[in-house]
Amino acid sequence: MDYKQELQQFFNGNCVLREPMAAHTTYRTGGPAEVLVYPQTVEEWQFVFKLAREQQIPLRVLGCGSNILVSGQGIDGITCSTRKINQICVKGTRLTAQAGAALDQVCARACQAGLGGMEKLSGIPGSVGGAVYMNAGAYGQETADCLASFEVLDADGNLHTLTQQEVQFSYRKVTGLPAGVILSATFELQPANAQELLQARRSVQQSRVEKQPLEFPSAGSVFKRPVGDYASRLIDAAGLRGLTVGGAKVSEKHAGFIVNFNHATPEDIKQLMDQVREKVHEKFGVELELEQILWGKFS
Repeated sequence: MDYKQELQQFFNGNCVLREPMAAHTTYRTGGPAEVLVYPQTVEEWQFVFKLAREQQIPLRVLGCGSNILVSGQGIDGITCSTRKINQICVKGTRLTAQAGAALDQVCARACQAGLGGMEKLSGIPGSVGGAVYMNAGAYGQETADCLASFEVLDADGNLHTLTQQEVQFSYRKVTGLPAGVILSATFELQPANAQELLQARRSVQQSRVEKQPLEFPSAGSVFKRPVGDYASRLIDAAGLRGLTVGGAKVSEKHAGFIVNFNHATPEDIKQLMDQVREKVHEKFGVELELEQILWGKFS
């Protein structure tokens, strides 16, 4: 029995073959995943990790697909979605969320419960697992700021509860994380006035609407912030606002975003990323570093 049959037998309806990734990424483009599964228990995650390890099958973990560009050729191996593990629980000043919960939903729950510390993360389109994995942040707040602990299942199937202090969080980066999957995270928050928090949340959401091209599919900021500068400023100063390749465009509204404005292929987007990096480097000598993650083969 090949591994696809094993997965179908084990996961039943929670296993899909040749699933188009356009439906699972915020760029709304991308070729098929060879196998997409939705593990929901520790045992299910252990099963899929063991299978991948023993048969040397590539394995990827997918949250909301908000920071990923999947090649038009698709991706081989097993893609595990956290979409179906999405519970959020508030106890006292602590909020615990499973990895697949949308970060924005977590922010909303915290504000409604009168718990401050996450309101400025409102509107970030990722999952809790993705936010911890890359220390997502905005408007001066980062995921790590109020993270108390998180649960990780390593590639060997061992469960770890790590505190914020046990790994190193920096700008859009975490070091010291075991290879595997983040299953949940617990945040220690501060009691505050719920109405004031909800107002702060609305302000952040309004600011996003005004400044970001939310009317088109995108995956947020394409490049990391260079030291002492902003990628969007450099891209703009290089005259690249509105530059297009096929159906992909450097947003006129925010030059740090590439948008899928007209049925862009993943290759359109990747070529545009490359052109932007090249032109910014030519003009300013700055090497822009991708914040987004590329999955699959790009020519």
